[in-house]
Amino acid sequence: MLLLAGMVVVLAACGGKKKSNDIIAPRIVKVQPKEPIRMQPYLDERKVEWIGKTYFVTISRQPSDSLPMVKDETGQKYVDNVFSLKVSRKDGSVFYTRTFTKKALTQYLDDDFNKTGVFEGLVFDKAEGDYLFFGASVGHPQSDEYIPLVFRLSRMGELTIKRDTQMDSVPEDQVNSNQQATDEDEGV
Repeated sequence: MLLLAGMVVVLAACGGKKKSNDIIAPRIVKVQPKEPIRMQPYLDERKVEWIGKTYFVTISRQPSDSLPMVKDETGQKYVDNVFSLKVSRKDGSVFYTRTFTKKALTQYLDDDFNKTGVFEGLVFDKAEGDYLFFGASVGHPQSDEYIPLVFRLSRMGELTIKRDTQMDSVPEDQVNSNQQATDEDEGV
């Protein structure tokens, strides 16, 4: 009997555990969107020398709950912005003023940026000749993807907008001289 009991113990110890084909993985918890995300209000005021006179350029950004919200691929909502641009003379009289939303830029954007982009920025760039230049951008929230735009305000108060195709890192005079050098190299 003692021998039989010993064999039962040895067989039980050598039997081992059965292997299971079950894979245990952590449960994926779907991230729930938070409250709508909004950019901080922004105000930039600067003095600009232009066409021999002093002007003051004021740009402000305000998130606006009255505009359609933008959603990303996770369903997170973002509040779009309203920008105000004002150019006034030294005596305080207003030369130009306008408020912009993304709707004013739709013809310069593709369908994706019209639907999922936020009007993120409008900044003063430079005063050159008869024009004031401004840079603007509509981008996908919390990403590096955006469409750059150039606003050009003439001394007659006419504003034109176009997509920015010029690289910021290469001055325009170098682009023209580089193109000329390339044309000469190709025998043009």
